[in-house]
Amino acid sequence: MGATLTEIAQQLKDANKKVQLIYAFNGSGKTRLSREFKRLISPKADGGEDDEGAEQPELSRNKILYYNAFTEDLFYWDNDLALDAEPKLRIQANTFTDWVLKDQGQDLNVITTFQRYTNNKLTPRFNEERKDDDTGEVVAKAFSEVTFSLERGDDEHSGNLKISKGEESNFIWSIFYTLLEQVIGVLSVPERGDRETNEFDQLEYVFIDDPVSSLDENHLIELAVNLASLIKSNQSDLKFIVTTHSPLFYNVMFNELNGKACYMLGRSEDGSFSLTEKNGDSNKSFSYHLYLKQTIEQAIADDKVERYHFTLLRNLYEKTASFLGYQKWSEILPDDRQLYLSRIINFTSHNTLSNETVAEPTLPEKATVKLLLDHLKNNYGFWQQEQ
Repeated sequence: MGATLTEIAQQLKDANKKVQLIYAFNGSGKTRLSREFKRLISPKADGGEDDEGAEQPELSRNKILYYNAFTEDLFYWDNDLALDAEPKLRIQANTFTDWVLKDQGQDLNVITTFQRYTNNKLTPRFNEERKDDDTGEVVAKAFSEVTFSLERGDDEHSGNLKISKGEESNFIWSIFYTLLEQVIGVLSVPERGDRETNEFDQLEYVFIDDPVSSLDENHLIELAVNLASLIKSNQSDLKFIVTTHSPLFYNVMFNELNGKACYMLGRSEDGSFSLTEKNGDSNKSFSYHLYLKQTIEQAIADDKVERYHFTLLRNLYEKTASFLGYQKWSEILPDDRQLYLSRIINFTSHNTLSNETVAEPTLPEKATVKLLLDHLKNNYGFWQQEQ
């Protein structure tokens, strides 16, 4: 029988592990789980709901710091197309970014972190406070807007640019990551009286939900390695929960971190949830998944599909089904053609007589390889890079 997300949040809390790593498909409830965990760790006294921005910093200073889709919702573009103005990224009024950028003074570190994952010439600029010349009223608060430009190395820079969705996600993550670096550095000082600030003394948990949106594979690996290194550097009692839908990100984190608990979050048709612990080699199949996937994709792109690619495809299906807990790999084939397609794969991958084997498959067989690979990628959680 399934559980509620509140019960799963309690399960994570009761586990009392230093690091808990969770894999789940998109739509399985990762973001909602982060919210339920936050409510469990630091419930509101009146049981009410604040907006995300107003609530986060207070929680951060007390018991939990978290990053999820709501963090990205604090940022939005003002293109002002009617006036043909240069685009700027606005920051909704909230105490989270005020805390990081104003109180903690982390703006320069945010820029450095952002450029690490993008381009060292792509430079964010935070606005200063602006007042109306006539009334003296504040028109724009400091750190309420960000513009982006390309530096040319000669004190010149391009006009304001609208960066890509991936770069935007990187920028928002950089704000959180910069704060996390400071938190871990401060809390790693044993004596509270010796710390540069006591703002983080009550912090118990960091919950990070899917920080990999729109990243290419190289930067995704770099982000995972950096995050894992930062977590390993922590010398305090701070505990971490990290969720992801990316097999590559999961695989890097798994291999970089020691002493972690690993789970798969699942959602049932009746709306209930399950958190299944993954042990041993079931956590190590991701990298080989990706190698097989890349090999087949390259063969399709080059129009060089041969019969042995059916063997690789079957292997990919078997490993995916095994990780997800299916008894038979054929159960994850397209529902309406399971029997037919399983026979094709079995026939092409298990021929034993030499006169049966022809390296060059037919055009319909090549099309079947692409159909089955696309089915696996689109329905079973393989990370897709945005175009």
